[in-house]
Amino acid sequence: MDSYSSFDNVKSLVRVNSFIRTVYNWMAIGLALTAFTAYYVASSPALLQLIFGNQLVFFGLIIGELGMVFYLSARVQQMSAATATGLFVAYSVLNGATLASIFLVYSGSSIASTFLVCALTFAACSVYGMVTKRDLTSLGGFMIMGLIGIIIASLINLFIGSTAVSMIISYIGVIVFVGLTAYDTQKLKEMALTQPADITGTMVRKGAIMGALTLYLDFINLFLMLLRIFGSSRD
Repeated sequence: MDSYSSFDNVKSLVRVNSFIRTVYNWMAIGLALTAFTAYYVASSPALLQLIFGNQLVFFGLIIGELGMVFYLSARVQQMSAATATGLFVAYSVLNGATLASIFLVYSGSSIASTFLVCALTFAACSVYGMVTKRDLTSLGGFMIMGLIGIIIASLINLFIGSTAVSMIISYIGVIVFVGLTAYDTQKLKEMALTQPADITGTMVRKGAIMGALTLYLDFINLFLMLLRIFGSSRD
């Protein structure tokens, strides 16, 4: 009986590690595409003028990004794995195009150092989410409420234009996305553990893409919040 139990535990561990590794691989691909696109756009005066010199194009890209996220989240079960992957890749590229603006505002050294801080923070939180025995469901619910509060406060601050409010939102945002990173990682671990034995490769791939998108959003938002706090402006 003990040998069977140990064998099941090993199989579960292999399944979880394989799934999480796939999730992180796709997240890394998404981040790489975003970084490359942002740098490429920032290096092209013509593209900068096209995107940021025309509000119709800029807001069209923002709306397109939001549409992709909502569509992928709502319809992932009905679409093919290739379509889900394509949408994730397209979203990463579009997000990179709009994030090119950070190269116009912040120095390259502060962007690089903030990215390193973000990566280390994200990794620590993700590892915690993987190894902790504590159920983070209640924490996740609290962080989601905090995220809603951040969105509302950010919309209000668009009209107020307060630097102090923006900094407060950034500090709260760091806490929220640190918590969400741990919570989402634990949720992905539980998803891998509860996968049925006869699950198809297509379903695993789509689950990995959705997991990658979730962690990608956590990472990007954590990075932007940290950049607002630690980033130094261009000379």
